[in-house]
Amino acid sequence: MNLNMSLNGSTENQYDYDVVIIGGGPAGATAAVYTARAELKTIVLDKGLTAGALGLTAKIANYPGILGEISGAELLQRMRDQAESFGATFVSDKVQAVDLASDPKMIFGNNGTYTARAVIIATGSMGRGQRVKGEDELLGRGVSYCATCDAAFFRDQDVAVAGNSDEAVEEALFLTRFVRHVHLLSPTPELKAPPAMVAEIVGHPKVTVYAGAALREILGREHVEGVRFAVRGQGEQTLPVTGAFVYLQGARPITDFLQDQLPVNETGCLVVDNEFRTALDGVYAIGDVLCNHVKQAVVAAAEGAVAAMAIDKQLHGRKQLAVDWAK
Repeated sequence: MNLNMSLNGSTENQYDYDVVIIGGGPAGATAAVYTARAELKTIVLDKGLTAGALGLTAKIANYPGILGEISGAELLQRMRDQAESFGATFVSDKVQAVDLASDPKMIFGNNGTYTARAVIIATGSMGRGQRVKGEDELLGRGVSYCATCDAAFFRDQDVAVAGNSDEAVEEALFLTRFVRHVHLLSPTPELKAPPAMVAEIVGHPKVTVYAGAALREILGREHVEGVRFAVRGQGEQTLPVTGAFVYLQGARPITDFLQDQLPVNETGCLVVDNEFRTALDGVYAIGDVLCNHVKQAVVAAAEGAVAAMAIDKQLHGRKQLAVDWAK
């Protein structure tokens, strides 16, 4: 844990990081480039390369400076590599809760707790609004959103995992350490995870992958007893399982982990000023969590740059943004 110094040289609160960025898409990754380049100790917490909209995009042909076509995942990896070259750290973790009014600010992930002087929220808008039938009723009674948290409760049992991202695949692989068998229900014909991860999950003896499987219902009264799903061209099927781990995606701003600590508008998006500051000091929001955001990677990246420079200004006590084209 690094010890930050005040401007007059006295010691203040202890922080793990100067900046914690929640979300590693184009907005968060670009912000990390700028904060790390400004010598602010930066960590990016992200669920995986293909957990967001850009990482799932097959082809991009209009990103400035990139000739020809490039996949979203490759473009995003380049952004992350650049941020890491300046000293930023990327960690695969899912944020469950935060305390943004405290000093230091507290971010609680599945794998640990992080403290920071400033926080950038860049979690995107792939959150789910409509739940699968039975999901809410059986939450905590076999329905889970965190295999690393709950896998041990399903030792030697059969479970289902619904999702196609690298987060879903990684969680399914983690479950194989504990459970008897994992039924991976991919809503698309192909998994969206990196090739090495796909090869590992497809060849795993404790995993069955169902391509093009849409989860319809989680069955059970007091606890999960099974799942009902439909495979394209094959109709509906039912599997007896005692656990259902859900990693499906939607189109709503992902803000549930904030637990109403920040104001949102009528459509659930965070409210910011022209420097992307929220209502809480030291907390910024960028990208698809903002309703006025044009959903293009280049726009998200620009917002990340502006927010990062605003944080640099705040933490270094300047009155204006530091505009240095060499950066």
